Amino acid sequence: MDENLAHCSFEAGVLENPDTTPPDDMFKLTVDPRKAPDTPEDFSIIFEKGIPVRLTYTEKFTIKSVSDPLELFLTANAIARRHGVGRIDIVENRFIGLKSRGVYETPGLTVLRSAHVDIEGLVVDREVRALRDQFVTFNYSKALYNGLYFSPEVSYLTACIKASQDNVNGTVRCRCYKGSFSVLGRSSSTEKLYDMSESSMDEIGSFEPSETSGFIGVQAIRYG
Repeated sequence: MDENLAHCSFEAGVLENPDTTPPDDMFKLTVDPRKAPDTPEDFSIIFEKGIPVRLTYTEKFTIKSVSDPLELFLTANAIARRHGVGRIDIVENRFIGLKSRGVYETPGLTVLRSAHVDIEGLVVDREVRALRDQFVTFNYSKALYNGLYFSPEVSYLTACIKASQDNVNGTVRCRCYKGSFSVLGRSSSTEKLYDMSESSMDEIGSFEPSETSGFIGVQAIRYG
């Protein structure tokens, strides 16, 4: 077992058989989802340049907000833990070539990452996100997993990630409930990639559907 502020990981023992179900009393950080509260818990996370800067939640009928980085993380952790969010059971590929089974509890980071991925869908340019996820995300994850945090490639990839976050500004409304995390809505007051009128199927905006005929024709050239 390896426990820190971010997560708790479990390996070896009965877990070495990948078909063995983890015992209920093994988990330390999260409530069994089956025993989690019957009432969902809603909260909001505000991001600025990809960084969570504020978390707003309700405690005993009082709206509270935290912005200190550590307090924000601990609050996300506490919400996710009491609702059994953040458990994962996987078989991994180790750096040396062997496969290994690991069980993880990562409550707060599961919430923050999921909300972050969601707001990116609203505010990040399509091509920027595609390039980042095809090349940067995979290689960054691989380098970190293999313990190469202080390598020159990670320094380079970190700069790429930072550049991709310039427009990640907005609010994600979230819910934790019995082991699941879900997004209730998202918004941004500064980024304008999403236009309700242009995207609407119920009203005619400035976009003229007939204009797509030329685009379709050009795309069809490759098919002869």
